[in-house]
Amino acid sequence: MASSSSNGPGTADGKSEFRSKKPKPENRDESELLTVPDGWKEPAFSKEDNPRGLLEESSFATLFPKYREAYLKECWPLVQKALNEHHINATLDLIEGSMTVCTTKKTFDPYVIIRARDLIKLLARSVSFEQAVRILQDDVACDIIKIGSLVRNKERFVKRRQRLIGPKGSTLKALELLTNCYIMVQGNTVSVIGPFSGLKETLMIKRELAKDSELRSQSWERFLPQFKHKNVNKRKEPKKKTVKKEYTPFPPPQPESQIDKELASGEYFLKASQKKQQKMEAIKAKQAEALSKRQEERNKAFIPPKEKPVVKPKEASTENKIDVAAIKEKVKKAKNKKLGALSAEEVKLKMEADEKKKKKK
Repeated sequence: MASSSSNGPGTADGKSEFRSKKPKPENRDESELLTVPDGWKEPAFSKEDNPRGLLEESSFATLFPKYREAYLKECWPLVQKALNEHHINATLDLIEGSMTVCTTKKTFDPYVIIRARDLIKLLARSVSFEQAVRILQDDVACDIIKIGSLVRNKERFVKRRQRLIGPKGSTLKALELLTNCYIMVQGNTVSVIGPFSGLKETLMIKRELAKDSELRSQSWERFLPQFKHKNVNKRKEPKKKTVKKEYTPFPPPQPESQIDKELASGEYFLKASQKKQQKMEAIKAKQAEALSKRQEERNKAFIPPKEKPVVKPKEASTENKIDVAAIKEKVKKAKNKKLGALSAEEVKLKMEADEKKKKKK
């Protein structure tokens, strides 16, 4: 009995010692375990990782709008070439307006069909082929965000979508620079293509804090701005504004009733036939006024427009008057002049006269 009692506590102490010797896990932050070292890249998935290929074929299809038909028809050979490198078949059905991608017997990467599905979705959402084909890379991801159901009012939705784009696309360009992502706003969706971290980070503060090695493992909530949401509804001003009257201790006068008005005008003492006659006369007077107004409007078409006054031509100035007498004298002189060459005698006389003039000089 003594030996059994002596062994009991010894075995219990041995168990406790064995338990105490087990290595205790170090208290590490989850952020340190989740951090990826700089410059590390996951090795590409090759055919050696899956030499036997896939067991079954899988396919995805998506519809596209009518306005994308011409562009898809032009770039479809490039899409087929890019997908054939990964052993994926792609078909374009212009009758039904759909795109289909499916695996083949040579396909070895099981996730490439998901990337091919994202490729045709991006092409349907007006993303260019040059940007959409980047989704086939391992370090690139995409997201199609539906924004149409966030706001019920259509006008408010259009304003907020324009705020996202910014004047001349400046806000969208700033987001692209901050996140290293390509952002495309089309209709009721926003398509984003870029690295995994870029899809989540959209603040410049986060990017600046990420550069500091000491702050990588700390919480950034104290650096981020905290906004209080205030739903301030702008009350529309009424068309008819009621102006408050000055306060008076005396009550307003009591409005007159219909009987009081009839007593004042004397209608109360008239007979029923006389009242009817007055009503008929009032109706006839209104009808006569309406007829006269209509007749005036009709007669406006027959009223001739006012003619502009005739402007009399100005009298010719005395300076520009032609002197007829002077013209007649010129004509007479021209007739008296002899036409043709001069005779020999006239030539001699003219030469003698010229010599005399020279000598005098």
